[in-house]
Amino acid sequence: MSISSPWALRALALLRIVTALLFLEHATMKFLQFPAPIPGLTYPLPPLMVAAGAIEVITAILIIVGFQTRIAAFVASGEMAVAYFMAHASQGFWPVLNMGEPAVLFCFIFFYLVFAGAGAWALDNVIGAKSNPTGA
Repeated sequence: MSISSPWALRALALLRIVTALLFLEHATMKFLQFPAPIPGLTYPLPPLMVAAGAIEVITAILIIVGFQTRIAAFVASGEMAVAYFMAHASQGFWPVLNMGEPAVLFCFIFFYLVFAGAGAWALDNVIGAKSNPTGA
């Protein structure tokens, strides 16, 4: 089965959407304390956390709807790399022990989307079809 098969493109879209919804949840925990506040985070939020939350909201929404997916995924991947090295790597080498596994997974899933694109069910596909009506 190639990446261009309908099922592969749908699976890629599900990976994109579910990952971005989980990523958005990190922002809602920062800004809305929903579904719970982030343990140990103080309020008002430090400027770095506000910036991180803003990146998470914007990139997650763009990735969910599949608009400018590659660019949004690149930014989100970079944020997660920075988050890992700033918050987790100093706690030890192994991600399972330094609680950095989610950051690593988000980083590499978003990095994959930079190259794979949005898959099915994406605004990128609709906009691309309108800008290139011949399909070439």
